[in-house]
Amino acid sequence: MKPVAKLPPKSPPTSEQDLLARAHALAGMTLGELAAEAGTIPPPDLKRDKGWVGQLLEWHLGASAGSKPVPDFAELGIELKTIPVGYNGKPLETTFVCVAPLIGLHGLNWENSHIRHKLARVLWIPVEGEREIPLAERHVGSPLLWSPSAEEEQQLRQDWEELMDMIVLGRVEHITARHGEVLQLRPKAANSRALTEAYGANGQPIKTLPRGFYLKTTFTASLLERYFIL
Repeated sequence: MKPVAKLPPKSPPTSEQDLLARAHALAGMTLGELAAEAGTIPPPDLKRDKGWVGQLLEWHLGASAGSKPVPDFAELGIELKTIPVGYNGKPLETTFVCVAPLIGLHGLNWENSHIRHKLARVLWIPVEGEREIPLAERHVGSPLLWSPSAEEEQQLRQDWEELMDMIVLGRVEHITARHGEVLQLRPKAANSRALTEAYGANGQPIKTLPRGFYLKTTFTASLLERYFIL
């Protein structure tokens, strides 16, 4: 991963309003301009630096969580999600939320789940994502500070419970990206050798690829449409 900044990190935002003001200040700027402010140069593409855009915006906004399993702006309880969009303003890919638990599931429910905590308050920042636009020339869009509506939370909960039931029943390897209306479970690993423990069909431990929860593009597209009136 190419370093996203050579300069000292910015101080964390002191409030939601402070964070939102910082995010609005980035809107309309290019990734090249933001990288220059951070004292670094953008990579040629994101093939080996998939998280670079998010980390660059984290630096500018003063995110403090790093790789810890807490929201990016831990003091505010806010998660940052960049979302690559096409010329039509619609998301170009699914959005990773968090790694899914595959063992030690006793007592786990939606209310105390990591994914619900992650999605409780999200700062969405759209970024131009069309591949023919050079990375340094891609513009950052206007931010959206969002919490799930009752209807959105019910959709997420329903999918989460269905997917977790399959994991508990030892059917994790039968889950495909087609399961779930708004949420999907997909392998998330650097390579095929990065295996982790899960339950088999008879309750026995098995080795499988780690899985991650992703928001489907239909969900994030409807969210952006509703708030930005595309």
